[in-house]
Amino acid sequence: MSTSKFAVAGATGRLGRHVVDVLTERGHHVVPMSRATGVDVITGEGLAEALAGVDVVVDVASWHASEQAAAAAFFRTAARNLHEAGLRAGADRVVAVSIIGADKATAGFVAAQQVHEEEHLSGPLPARILRAAQFHEFVGQLLDWRQGDVAHIPDLPTQLVACRTVAETLADLAADPGAATRPDPGTPVPEVAGPRRESLAEAARLLGARRGVEVVAVDGSGLPDAGLAAAGAFLPGPHARPAGPTFQEWLDARP
Repeated sequence: MSTSKFAVAGATGRLGRHVVDVLTERGHHVVPMSRATGVDVITGEGLAEALAGVDVVVDVASWHASEQAAAAAFFRTAARNLHEAGLRAGADRVVAVSIIGADKATAGFVAAQQVHEEEHLSGPLPARILRAAQFHEFVGQLLDWRQGDVAHIPDLPTQLVACRTVAETLADLAADPGAATRPDPGTPVPEVAGPRRESLAEAARLLGARRGVEVVAVDGSGLPDAGLAAAGAFLPGPHARPAGPTFQEWLDARP
């Protein structure tokens, strides 16, 4: 098996940890990049050293809040820095993760992904994007955000996917030699999602029952693009790859 050297931006994050594990398990040399490892994709600190000799840059770094302008500014700066430093280091390509429906979103964090995608696709290095559905792990985050004893969760359609599944799909794309060329105009952006459509509120009820948290389904009013979400705008398209466990299967496999 041929091996490559991969640098993973956001390596200590929810998805990044899995990407590092998958690439390492497949025998590749992996350079984890995060502020914890002395690399800052915004200031550029440590970036040149981390990218020395790297073949592929994997961008799964993410912003910590949902406000659109701040998230867009983060993604714009990070993408530009990764391309510029990667080009100087002689990297072949960049692959980055985005969110299914980013091209349809009009507000909030998901809309900021449009900037993320555009910066990568217009950068000096060939780039590929993988759009993913919301993670199984996102459901626990929604419960953590509750105020009081009851979690009010929007009853919106989703096709939740495990972080590990996204990491495996992203690793496939990153290791594909064909990703070193720019995609032809009109080529669909690859998508990965869970194996079936689910309700976000119902998934939260399953997890809430284990945590002792009451979950009440709400219509999602007030959330960015709630109407689009209710209409299925953020569900995977016909070319998406359905993979991994359902939310219930994922939950049952956890300690």
